[in-house]
Amino acid sequence: MSLTDFHEGLARAVLIYFLILAVWGLWRYARKQGIDSNFWGALIISEILVILQGGLGVYLWVSGHQPGRGWIHILYGVVSALTLPGVFAFTRGEQDRRVMMIYGVALLFLVGIALRAAGTGV
Repeated sequence: MSLTDFHEGLARAVLIYFLILAVWGLWRYARKQGIDSNFWGALIISEILVILQGGLGVYLWVSGHQPGRGWIHILYGVVSALTLPGVFAFTRGEQDRRVMMIYGVALLFLVGIALRAAGTGV
């Protein structure tokens, strides 16, 4: 298995993880619940996965493996890495039901970004 294959596999894992978190977050919102420690932990894991994916992408780029659409693929990676910290800064770390909806929608946005990144990486 090459590093490019690993990068693609990790991208699929991140996409599925974002989708699961989005459904979970919107489910919690529908049940009138805010963010709890389990959800915070899952968000941190997702951010770690995105950073690992980005680090591997940078390594591949430096070693000569250019993504199919170049800078747009890199832009999607940067947006993926900054979205959740941006939501945290915007909501100031609150944990109420309204913030649960914001995270659910942001995670759906990240599902779309992950799909677009996969399309531009080929």
